[in-house]
Amino acid sequence: MTSIFRTVMGTDFDRLHPQLQRRFSVGLASGEACTGRGVMDRVWHGGAFVKPFLALGGTRNILVPRAGRRIPFTIENVPYADTFGRETVTFVRTFDLPGRSRRFDAQMVLGPEGDRIVDYLGTHQHLASDLYFRAESDGSLLIRSGEHRFREGVVDVRVPELIGATAEVRESYDETAGRFRVRVRVVNRYFGPLFGYEGCFTATYTDIASCGLRPGLRPVREESRA
Repeated sequence: MTSIFRTVMGTDFDRLHPQLQRRFSVGLASGEACTGRGVMDRVWHGGAFVKPFLALGGTRNILVPRAGRRIPFTIENVPYADTFGRETVTFVRTFDLPGRSRRFDAQMVLGPEGDRIVDYLGTHQHLASDLYFRAESDGSLLIRSGEHRFREGVVDVRVPELIGATAEVRESYDETAGRFRVRVRVVNRYFGPLFGYEGCFTATYTDIASCGLRPGLRPVREESRA
């Protein structure tokens, strides 16, 4: 048994920098969780038209409705078995913005065919996105999103391109600084860049048998449809 990320990447996983391999080996098999702490040099937004959507998403911990510079940042990657017995890894990002912290929550599970990661967004997992992982020639990791779906009760619909967006995440390890570097861009095909952040962080690893899953990391509602 391996991590869901090694499973989805196959032999490509071995091309990642060793520090990235360890970070993305967190899982029930390894027994480790990872916490990253650092600073985002910039959290940015697109044009004014995106603000209402960011504000709405912020009520469910999806995206971040405020911009800023030099923002303290934490990311918690903790594995657990969800209500449906699937191995899940949290990607809970906290941005300590002036006056109020904001969270961007995601829970990742392996897709049923093992060829993608399903990324459930927010406190109620109303949005799900397919993610595809690739190792770059320099040992960094590129993650791109595919189809997005909205799910609530019997509703299960694809999010149209007009109001949807594509996310691109690049994560690398800077050996000189001894830090991970991350850059995230969320772009709409028609309206251009919507949201993103970039910065760096260090990582610590803990034994999940002793630390467990702290209250508040699991979503309020879990979605079974992958």
